Amino acid sequence: MALIDVVKCSMGNRELVAKFPSEDLRLGTQLVVYPGQTAFFIKGGEIYDEFSEGTYTLSSGNIPLLNKIINLPFGGNSPFQAEVWFVNRIAILDSKWGTATPLQIEDPKYGVIVPVRSYGQYGFRIEDPRTFLRSLIGNMTSFTIDRLNNYFKGKIMSQLTNIISNKLTRDNISVLNINSHLADISEFCRESIAESFRRYGLVAQEFDVISISVKEDDPSFVKLKEAKDLAARIKITGRDIYQMDRSFDVLDTAAGNENTAGNLMNAGLGLGIGMNAATQMGTNLGNTMNVNPAPTTPPPLQQSVQYYLAINNQQVGPLDINTVMGYINNGTINATTLAWRQGMQSWAPIKDVPDFAHIFSPRPPALPTF
Repeated sequence: MALIDVVKCSMGNRELVAKFPSEDLRLGTQLVVYPGQTAFFIKGGEIYDEFSEGTYTLSSGNIPLLNKIINLPFGGNSPFQAEVWFVNRIAILDSKWGTATPLQIEDPKYGVIVPVRSYGQYGFRIEDPRTFLRSLIGNMTSFTIDRLNNYFKGKIMSQLTNIISNKLTRDNISVLNINSHLADISEFCRESIAESFRRYGLVAQEFDVISISVKEDDPSFVKLKEAKDLAARIKITGRDIYQMDRSFDVLDTAAGNENTAGNLMNAGLGLGIGMNAATQMGTNLGNTMNVNPAPTTPPPLQQSVQYYLAINNQQVGPLDINTVMGYINNGTINATTLAWRQGMQSWAPIKDVPDFAHIFSPRPPALPTF
């Protein structure tokens, strides 16, 4: 049995943990721990004494926990057996990740589910080497970065859909604008996965989302862009004018249908829609027309109304009407959420604010049958 005089480990750039190849030690053996390493003495599967970077001459005094088990005599160069493990604590910053299959993300603004692909990189280091040894190493004689990446890529991918969806919903970010928020999304992801790393003695130092993309010709993405265009059109023209415009579109379609079997039904449908459209058009024109001569100068531009909401006991705002409507549609707020705008004396449930009362008004009961 050849006793070892020097115990040290020059670890490769992809190694996180390595076991010294011999267990035949003696008092007086030199232990060399390089910068960024931690060394452990292990006996019978139990972790005992721990050494940070530096050079040590082993004695019964500086391995007290192990000495209690093997009961070494004081002084001399008595032989003993123990495993020596080295843990690499340097930061690893170039670990790549990417989605093998698209993530199904629901757009919080328009409610369309879109398949997105994403990739990036993350960084970590071993903060608690004792926990890392106990949690992941077992009886392996070495542990590489690649092995760790394979494990954590699966954990990251299993959580990423929920993490990104929660971020988009919380901040009301559309998938169409997602790449302008990559820095915020990256930090949100790092905070969300930090606990998964900490459980194994690791700390997540970085998590970068480099790109989130959708195929331009994907049907759901096309539908999402159409929803955005529709919302913009309604915002520009006004909801009432848009509905009237759609009514005339239906009338044009009905008038162009010359199928003999459907003439009566189409005529009735066209008549009903036409009457409704005419009524609505008359109302709109009555509200907008003025018998007085047109003014010679344009009226002042209307200032957009700003709203404030009480969400989770915190004041949120100022917000425009479209943002508030988005909060209502995605369930962030409900009829009892307190709201305020200029001109109101105090906060009131949003269902009582005239601008939104029609959204929460009860529907009429069904017509009685005769």
